[in-house]
Amino acid sequence: MSGGEFVMYGAEFSLYSGKLRSYLYKKGIPFREVRPWAMTYKRFIVPRTGVSYIPVLQSPDDEVWQDTSVIIDTLESLFPDNPMIPKTPRRRLASLILELFGDEWLLNVAMHYRWNVPENDLQDLFVDFGKIVLPWGPRVLHRKLGRSLASRFKKFVPRLGVTTETTPALELWYEKFLVDLETHFGTHDYLLGAHPTIADFGFIGPFYAHLYRDPVPGHYLRAHAPQVVKWIERMMAPDSVVVKASSDDEIPTTLLPILQSFSSEQLPVLRDTAAVFDRWARSQSEGASIPRHLGTHAVRMAGVDTDRSVLPYSLWMMQRVVDYRCSSEQSERDEIDAFLLTIDADLSTWQQSTRIERRDNRLWIAPK
Repeated sequence: MSGGEFVMYGAEFSLYSGKLRSYLYKKGIPFREVRPWAMTYKRFIVPRTGVSYIPVLQSPDDEVWQDTSVIIDTLESLFPDNPMIPKTPRRRLASLILELFGDEWLLNVAMHYRWNVPENDLQDLFVDFGKIVLPWGPRVLHRKLGRSLASRFKKFVPRLGVTTETTPALELWYEKFLVDLETHFGTHDYLLGAHPTIADFGFIGPFYAHLYRDPVPGHYLRAHAPQVVKWIERMMAPDSVVVKASSDDEIPTTLLPILQSFSSEQLPVLRDTAAVFDRWARSQSEGASIPRHLGTHAVRMAGVDTDRSVLPYSLWMMQRVVDYRCSSEQSERDEIDAFLLTIDADLSTWQQSTRIERRDNRLWIAPK
């Protein structure tokens, strides 16, 4: 990697931009952030990545990467000092699980508390969205443009299973989840202890961009979870962490209820997603492109039945967890499996017959 700076194309209101920004801060990688607008997408992001999603990271050698998990994996290999992916088996598996949980399940509460609020509370967000379309111009124009653009994101909320029937239970679940997080951060600076990991970066995306910055959930968070707020502010402080990463394999006991939330809430949905995906894949050829949505399936969210989009990307993330378990030495796998039993997540029974590969920033059915 030659000298020079990285350029991150992202936005403060973007969930996954927060994840990457925090990682770059804590990893100590100098970067410059550029806020994209319509012409940035048209002339740079789409031509270089093939998709229209942020964040995007451009290296000093003019390599361009998209997808925060891929970017972090790449940078961890390029900059092995101050590692953010644990080396020991249980901590590594826990961090992969929590990255998945943050990226793909806390998205539910993040999207609910952003979009299912009175429109008066969305005016500043509309302005931010409007600046994507046209960076200059009056605030009233930004608000008008942003309202139109934001409507596309709001329409996605019910596809996550977040509806008028499920939101009361989802809100109660989130309140309890916050209590567990508050207890944990009362004694630990980060999810796995004294040093941030990819678990923290998975959580910081929904917590910073939506639940901390947006007015309605931000007010609730500051009133009820001050230790969580301090963690968010630590994660977003533009300085690298000097605490040495732990060499042991201990999981804080205060983290167990949070991991058990993955087992009780997200894991059953992932198992059914895998079953639906496998049935669909059997009718496709090897190497076929995988759409972002595969219809809907019946799931339970916070104990309430609902319909939710089948999201293959979450399976690609889960595949990272399963692959790590399966690739471990037998002695390490025994430790991992014993740990998984303590959080009610027996991955030895995981069933997904069709592998997914990520190529050219899209998902494909992997050759057998």
